Amino acid sequence: MGVRAVPELRKDPIIQRWVIIAAERGQRPSDFKAETTIFDVNPKACPLCPNNEDRTPPEVFAIRLDGSKPDTPGWLVRVVPNKFPALSLDGDLNRKGIGLFDMMNGVGAHEVIIETPEHDLDWDMMPLEQLHRVFQAYQSRLKALSEDSRFRYLLVFRNYGIQAGASLSHPHSQIIALPILPQLPKEKLTSARKYFLDKERCLFCDLIFQEQELQKRVVLESEKIIVLSPFAARFPYELHFFPKFHSHDFSQVGDEVLRDLAFVMKKILAALKRLLGHHAYNLVLHNAPNPIPRPGRPDYWGTLPYDYHWHWEFLPRLTRVAGFEWGTGFYINPVAPEAAAEVLRETLQQLEVR
Repeated sequence: MGVRAVPELRKDPIIQRWVIIAAERGQRPSDFKAETTIFDVNPKACPLCPNNEDRTPPEVFAIRLDGSKPDTPGWLVRVVPNKFPALSLDGDLNRKGIGLFDMMNGVGAHEVIIETPEHDLDWDMMPLEQLHRVFQAYQSRLKALSEDSRFRYLLVFRNYGIQAGASLSHPHSQIIALPILPQLPKEKLTSARKYFLDKERCLFCDLIFQEQELQKRVVLESEKIIVLSPFAARFPYELHFFPKFHSHDFSQVGDEVLRDLAFVMKKILAALKRLLGHHAYNLVLHNAPNPIPRPGRPDYWGTLPYDYHWHWEFLPRLTRVAGFEWGTGFYINPVAPEAAAEVLRETLQQLEVR
């Protein structure tokens, strides 16, 4: 009999969340190879396809071919308000409380980034220049929405597959502008600020340096970007994408960084699909909050340029969140991050991204 792998409890060094690495369950990549559910929609009926521009609200931003007019074909990337928004762009916050209960109006923005005119083109197959345009669109909308003083946090995310929450199959992502700072980003920001005040160093920069020294969980490094299989990964093949230089605001990085990020994202997604098949996933940008000064809060996140570090989190939907996770806040991951990093490195060596 072989030696059984002993489960480990690991603590996330940023937000102090515990996970269980249950490597004794030892699932191999082939164990996850059930295909995700993708909508089978005729492009003629898809509201996000060219020639159906009248089926969406008027565009707020687009990268277009020369001479094409708004809300007509000829776009390369198109951004429109969500037809069924989670929040309303109009109105005042009207904060109020009744005893322990705090309330405000559901003011915010909810936009859809239509990433390509082609109906069936995920990021691993998308030309690098097109994926670069998608990141340019993110930057443009983040800058525009941050000018609204009502919005405190802007979230960019991408849901791929029904299991990840997607309701349309056409390649798209979303931006939601919130009038409050959500709990998870707040925990990261608070931890980063405390670390900086204690050590006068960025927590994320120290994490990246340590992982570069150890090399156990580094999946890929390019000139500008490093991809890590995090020490306390919640899910099998969870990955975090960091800039290798200190940067707190994704909307402010240069075009060369966006091109490098596009290359890395494309290569990683191609490796994951070769390894795991077409699985559902979520991709989320963790960025600095809107730094617009707040009345009575002159120091509101005043250390952001020094202590925070934007990053993308890639979350494959390979396992289910069930009663244990909801009841404890812990996660059970049956694949050790080191094993995930190793098999991904091997898969990347077999690929060539053009």
